[in-house]
Amino acid sequence: MFMEKILISACLLGAPVRYDGASKPFDHPLIQKWKNQGRLVPFCPEVAGGLPTPRPPAEIFRATAEDFSLSRAKVLTRKTEVTQAFVRGARAALDLALAREIQLALLKEKSPSCGSSFVYDGSFSGRRVPGMGITTALLREYKIHVFSENQIEDLCFLLK
Repeated sequence: MFMEKILISACLLGAPVRYDGASKPFDHPLIQKWKNQGRLVPFCPEVAGGLPTPRPPAEIFRATAEDFSLSRAKVLTRKTEVTQAFVRGARAALDLALAREIQLALLKEKSPSCGSSFVYDGSFSGRRVPGMGITTALLREYKIHVFSENQIEDLCFLLK
């Protein structure tokens, strides 16, 4: 019997892979259920892209909030551009999803990699704008359904 897998941000499962060396454990009954079923495939695109932990915070800079193009978005820290590491991580996430036939992802909102509805605006002022991270944009381009931790019930509805 086929059990559909879910690509999940490793930080949501407690892995200390965030820019600040911390995690963002997401305590929800469905997470525990899916973990017990063996459905969850943890992944951190930023680490997979070659970035260290901890690392300087990064934000997406776009000319407009609607510009989700991988070729036009830039990911910056306060001192350097890190776009290529984010793109490498996004491609690694896509490769894993395609290899494992994963069609669903639960990714960390507001992340420059994983955000699915909101990201920080690139000013390092804490201001959020509608948008998506680099990994989310690439996964969605390949018709993989991406949800944030705030949309877990919507993901559950699509789960086979």
